[in-house]
Amino acid sequence: MRFLRDSNTFIEAKNRYYRPEFCPAYWDWLLDAHAVGELASIERVGDELRRGHDDLAEWARHHRDFFVDVTDEATQVAYSEVVNHVASAQVGMRSGALAEFLSGADPWLIAKARATGATIVTHERSNSASRRKFLIPNVAASFGVACLDTFDLLGRSGARFVLAA
Repeated sequence: MRFLRDSNTFIEAKNRYYRPEFCPAYWDWLLDAHAVGELASIERVGDELRRGHDDLAEWARHHRDFFVDVTDEATQVAYSEVVNHVASAQVGMRSGALAEFLSGADPWLIAKARATGATIVTHERSNSASRRKFLIPNVAASFGVACLDTFDLLGRSGARFVLAA
């Protein structure tokens, strides 16, 4: 896969721009892009989404194959590199920032992207001055992993959601 999606890209889409009730084409596009190997996420993101009690949780339950495994050796090695990096970078960070980062899907998402050469799709923005939390783009950049947001991904992919009359 070329692109791996962060949880926030699903949640934002569901809550705001591409709610399934008025933009089902967006959700079809996700599945079509996944079917041709362009787009996926990781199982830990799927786990986060399935904890909910809404349409997105149901979508994640129905499309389990969208969320790829992270137990392969290359991802495990990359994960240990990510952990070591953020552990060494925690000086000056808010107390608890490291534990918060490591308890979620983010380090695994970065590791999978590093292991596969994928670009991460996230709505987080790089901020080198951040001391509150470890941000995906900041950590990913340390490993040469590119990040972009949903709108840049849609532009690159040539996706078009045409309004039906």
